[in-house]
Amino acid sequence: MLDFIKQLALDAGEIIKKGYFSNHTKIEYKGKIDLITKTDIESEKFIKNRISKNFPEDNILSEESEATHKNSSRLWIIDPLDGTTNFTHKYPFFAVSIALEIESKIKFGVVYNPIFNEMFWAENGKGSFLNGKNIHVSKTTKISQSLLATGFPYDRWEKGDFYIREFLAFMKKCQGVRRAGAAAIDLCYVACGRLDGFFERKLKPWDMAAGSLIITEAGGKITNYENQKWHYSNSTILSSNKKIHSQMYKILKYVH
Repeated sequence: MLDFIKQLALDAGEIIKKGYFSNHTKIEYKGKIDLITKTDIESEKFIKNRISKNFPEDNILSEESEATHKNSSRLWIIDPLDGTTNFTHKYPFFAVSIALEIESKIKFGVVYNPIFNEMFWAENGKGSFLNGKNIHVSKTTKISQSLLATGFPYDRWEKGDFYIREFLAFMKKCQGVRRAGAAAIDLCYVACGRLDGFFERKLKPWDMAAGSLIITEAGGKITNYENQKWHYSNSTILSSNKKIHSQMYKILKYVH
């Protein structure tokens, strides 16, 4: 199964690369600043068709189309192109994200950036990997020595002051806060120790499902903003190397 998902991500990545290097990217707007491209649709169609061909009874939850509901305990959670805004601006920080949940537990997760040729993956109980090498979260114990990441929701034009307040609270306590625009990759960067923590509001299941398994299998921790048990249906995510998690939570609690 893991080999199937990795190959699926690689092949979808080729579709994304072709679109990235094309000079004819068609862009449409789902909202004021929420974009969709022809490549999003092509990648999703390809992934869903291959899953349906090989596993016709499985449920599929994907960003750009309605979910399929069948009498199955298996659910595929897909983001065919996480970081569409980056993609349209030729900023090479985006990925395809594929997770498989079986009996309400995420068992497999793959995140692939085709431009950097970096594939992160995890299987429940078997660790996390980057291009075949086992990865682990960082050992940073102090928030003051940490590098964090976040993102701003699509309603930032209306609520930007509130999100900046959160950003500022962390900025004053750590070495830096990055905002690169692809949550799936941010989660993987926490998993491999490039980042020490990541927090964001109003993400969707397909943004987080695969990356959440990759973090936890790498030794990290995930909760919601209330420091409670997290599920991909939650509207907030607080992730870390585990060692600075309580410090991150205290900052969020103070802001609110």
